[in-house]
Amino acid sequence: MPTQVDKDARFMSAVLAASEDCIKVLDLEGRLSFMSEGGQRVMEVVDFEAIRGCAWPDFWEDAHSDEARAALAAAREGRSYRFHGPANTAAGNPRYWDVQVSPIIGSDGAPEAILSVSRDITELRASEERYRTLASELNHRIKNLLAMVQGIVNQTLRQRDEPPEVAKTRLSERLQALGAAQDLLMSASRHGADLKQLVETVLAPHRFGTRIRISGPALALSPKCALAMALATHELGTNAMKYGALSHEAGHVEAGWQIEDGELHFRWQERGGPPVEPPVRRGFGSQMIEKALGSYFGGQAQTQYAPDGIVLTLRAPVAGLAEF
Repeated sequence: MPTQVDKDARFMSAVLAASEDCIKVLDLEGRLSFMSEGGQRVMEVVDFEAIRGCAWPDFWEDAHSDEARAALAAAREGRSYRFHGPANTAAGNPRYWDVQVSPIIGSDGAPEAILSVSRDITELRASEERYRTLASELNHRIKNLLAMVQGIVNQTLRQRDEPPEVAKTRLSERLQALGAAQDLLMSASRHGADLKQLVETVLAPHRFGTRIRISGPALALSPKCALAMALATHELGTNAMKYGALSHEAGHVEAGWQIEDGELHFRWQERGGPPVEPPVRRGFGSQMIEKALGSYFGGQAQTQYAPDGIVLTLRAPVAGLAEF
């Protein structure tokens, strides 16, 4: 009949086999003398005898090897030590570990061996890295958005010849355009928004059947480029509806782009509206388009006041459009 000692031994063996932690016993010099069955599985060890007696600090990379030695020194002094660090499995696969090192006290009250328990936290570490990256990106997006809002407010309030209620309406519309772009960015991947989807979203309130034709290949924009394009497209659409091609029933707009030799060629062209004359004073729209749009895209934007309709062209290198 099995004794209590036998039962306890089987129980401990089952626990060690089931545990996903890598439980090791080291001698006082830090050499491997035992590794749990579950630990061998996590560390992808096929034959423990092949690594028995190996120096445990040698399993760690760079500065973490020194930390492993510091952990051994603490255990020899009767203290516990904890650290995080990278170490490959026996199969060479990279892992990141949470390590607890403690002394095993002998009958004389002094450490006679060292216990090391390593937990694989690779996924947790990756999640933390993703969180830090997203937090950094969010911070950057907020700064860009606030800078854009500040520019909108300053430029709008400078139009002193406009009644307050008109300025208020213009400001509200511009902020709504930014809001629509921001909604699109939040629903898209964290890398930005597609140019076609962005233009269609911003121009949706102005589209009358086929009077606005949008064409062009898919192209990912960074958050800052997306916000600049959203505001510029909103200005163009609003002005076309109030004063330009869309203010006449026969008028229409073509918004299209193509990629040539690594460069984006964007073109907004109005036709069929009232005759166009160059403005005596450049307003918010032209300043936003030619300064902010050109600057954010790292290219050059130009507005031409052709007699049959306004034409906006933007040329910018594609390589930088999706960069954070």
